Amino acid sequence: MSRVAVLKGGSSLEREVSLRSGTNVEMALARLGHHVIPVDADQYLVRVLRDERPDVAFIALHGRGGEDGTVQEILEILRIPYTGSGVLASERAMDKVVSKALFRKANVPVPDGYAFGKEAFSKMGAADTLPEIQKRLGLPLCVKPARQGSALGISMVREPGDLGGAILNAMAYDDRVLVERLIPGRELAVSVVMTDEPWALPVIEAVPLGHDFYDFEARYTPGECELRAPGDLDDAVVQEAAAISIAAARALECRGIPRVDLILDAEGHFWVLEVNTIPGMTDTSLLPKAAEVAGIGFDRVVADMLDLAALDV
Repeated sequence: MSRVAVLKGGSSLEREVSLRSGTNVEMALARLGHHVIPVDADQYLVRVLRDERPDVAFIALHGRGGEDGTVQEILEILRIPYTGSGVLASERAMDKVVSKALFRKANVPVPDGYAFGKEAFSKMGAADTLPEIQKRLGLPLCVKPARQGSALGISMVREPGDLGGAILNAMAYDDRVLVERLIPGRELAVSVVMTDEPWALPVIEAVPLGHDFYDFEARYTPGECELRAPGDLDDAVVQEAAAISIAAARALECRGIPRVDLILDAEGHFWVLEVNTIPGMTDTSLLPKAAEVAGIGFDRVVADMLDLAALDV
């Protein structure tokens, strides 16, 4: 039995989701026989961790502060092993512009796109390039904050005059924005267990109900999205999804059980959108669904995450 601090909550826009993930993890750890220490990651985090002296930290934080290497750095300083990816991998995965460059270097397929910071628009006239971007990438486009999770701040641009507004919307969430060619297709997720020989859990498809895409409401509102293991994918396609997902996780040097989000287009090609180093553990999340389909269950996934916990190397 270990003393496990479950880090949850925090101050990001995904606080409520994190609290739900943390509660589910706490219940699983208790069933597994561990001594659970619930910890809200607030201004007293370091003080609480020093007082409680856990053997390991289970990170159930989502968004900034939790997935971007910040809390990982704190745990490194305190020499507390933790679940999920290390500092550098967390930073890379959180920044979609950086991760996209690393995916390209590793020959992982990604949509074409361009990235801008606020300064480029306010001081360098980058807004004047928007017609050229539309000409090169075509419509529709996907505009997203570079460093944000849970689909917050994402817009789909289908009309020529909507790109500027979509960029302004994304900049309300981050000062760097990514504009990508929107790839129509099926939204899939593959969770990868990063052992010495990484292996993939079953492919899960997210089918939003009444939503244009897998947005925040579809992700976390019961009944707004159907999660299923697609039965119409042959073995070769499933194996390709697993191989691409493992390559994406390796490109960022992830640890633990990251989740890779992909699009499968009408021609049968895969496109990686991002890697989530701390996947949601809520009742409507993709990783728990993959564990259910695999027949290993939620508790086994939590146990595996704990077994893979480490300090950065």
